[in-house]
Amino acid sequence: MKIVAANWLPYALPLKHPWLTSQGELSERQGRLLRLQTADGLTGWGDCAPLPEFGISEESATAFAEECAHLDLIAQQAGLPLHAWLSGEPPANNLSTMEASTGLTVNRNLGSILTCSPAALADAAEAGFCVLKLKVGVGPINDEIAALRQLAAALPAGLQLRLDANRGWHFADAQYFITACADLPVEGLEEPLADPTFDFLQKLQLTAAFPLAIDESVDLLDPHFFRHPPVRRIVIKPARHGGLLSSVELALRARASGLEVIVTSSLESSCGLLACAHLAAAVAPLAVHGLATADWFSGDTGLAPRILNGRLQLPDCAGLGFQHLDPATAPDAPVS
Repeated sequence: MKIVAANWLPYALPLKHPWLTSQGELSERQGRLLRLQTADGLTGWGDCAPLPEFGISEESATAFAEECAHLDLIAQQAGLPLHAWLSGEPPANNLSTMEASTGLTVNRNLGSILTCSPAALADAAEAGFCVLKLKVGVGPINDEIAALRQLAAALPAGLQLRLDANRGWHFADAQYFITACADLPVEGLEEPLADPTFDFLQKLQLTAAFPLAIDESVDLLDPHFFRHPPVRRIVIKPARHGGLLSSVELALRARASGLEVIVTSSLESSCGLLACAHLAAAVAPLAVHGLATADWFSGDTGLAPRILNGRLQLPDCAGLGFQHLDPATAPDAPVS
């Protein structure tokens, strides 16, 4: 495979609503696409979108984009969707390929628990979502517990709430919150501790009726962590780990340790989102992933994967399947 051209295409995508992070609100997502072109007419794409709030450095985001663009080309040459190539199994025998044909189940992100309304819950249920994600740890803890109870009372039958504290609490507050919502339909809680340690997470998980999850606390992922996991779930953002292949390795190690694996985007454009979705289909096709993020953007770098009845539909083609919106033919596309 001979690469004859490589281009970086910067973008700035405004968000319809502010996205809450551990460092505050995000109103715009900046990044750049990598386009590789080969002598035989193939095009590979990658997405570089650093975000320190998510623990994604310029170096790791660049590595993610470069690897993804090359793997896109390799999978196209092999005639396989990227998720089938990543799984390392023939498509006919590959569970991820069969699951991806009907889509990946994803959660809807509803923002802060203090601003979420019963109407938003009903709308998500109507759209076919079964897990709804809410940010906690952003306001007074008793106010959030009261809001959680009100929302749980209005929650349509069959739906569950996935909570993300973004390292918002000290141990006593986290323990208090977990105890207060023990009888509520909570599907999981991500990053409860401001200063997480193995021992404190283990103590919290022993008191929780639902999985606690590691997301940005990647410094805890040492051999001891995987020998005796203190929590029940790990959240993987591929750009944080420098690429899809290292993320596959991490997912396999986590699953071998009995951990649930969830893949989420880092609020990249549709190019990066597709890469995350292919990873999810390869390593955890039956999980509920955090990949319903494209509708947060006012515009995008390309065609975003469709979500039908709460399931993300992967492109039915070889490689990544990213379709770029060329500014020359789509003047309103937010790519410069």
